[in-house]
Amino acid sequence: MFTGIVTDMGRVRKISGEDVRRFEIECSYDASTIDLGASIAHAGACLTVVERHQQGASGIFSVEVSPETLRLTTLGDLTVGDAVNLERALKIGEELGGHIVTGHVDGVGTCAARRTEGDWLIFTIKPPSQLNQFIAKKGSITVDGVSLTVNEVSNDSFDLMIIPHTAQQTTLGKLQAGERVNLEIDLMARYAARLSQFSENPG
Repeated sequence: MFTGIVTDMGRVRKISGEDVRRFEIECSYDASTIDLGASIAHAGACLTVVERHQQGASGIFSVEVSPETLRLTTLGDLTVGDAVNLERALKIGEELGGHIVTGHVDGVGTCAARRTEGDWLIFTIKPPSQLNQFIAKKGSITVDGVSLTVNEVSNDSFDLMIIPHTAQQTTLGKLQAGERVNLEIDLMARYAARLSQFSENPG
């Protein structure tokens, strides 16, 4: 489980493999605190650490990404040098600063527009059509691993307002129109929709 509060922007150091792709990530985490087999969210996708070591002030760790994950997320778009939002798994007793996030990407959306309003960034995101029913004004959504509140909703898109701190501390500050983003819908919205199906069709 995660909260959608990004704790570091890592950098892709190396990519290897074809069907199963291996990413080597440089980060500010102390590698000695990362267990082999630990879960770390990468742009919202939960991946398992298979190797780690310390190099100076930087922690280095590797994860392996399956063909299905490459197909269903934006991780296959990453190249060496790219920044990636990182979040380590939530520990019992830690503050839940965002909302409950599973690290399972529900779909890939597209940034349809980027504009500014004062110091704020405003993005219009077009999600896959099957996710529209789960996105509500003032509801929560995870975009590239960042817990955000939906500002406005239309028939085929939604708007987000990004504060300067989030723009500086995550990859969203560099997001441009036309680029793809990983989306995870709110867990409560998913279950509410499922319960609604049962109430409408009790048999």
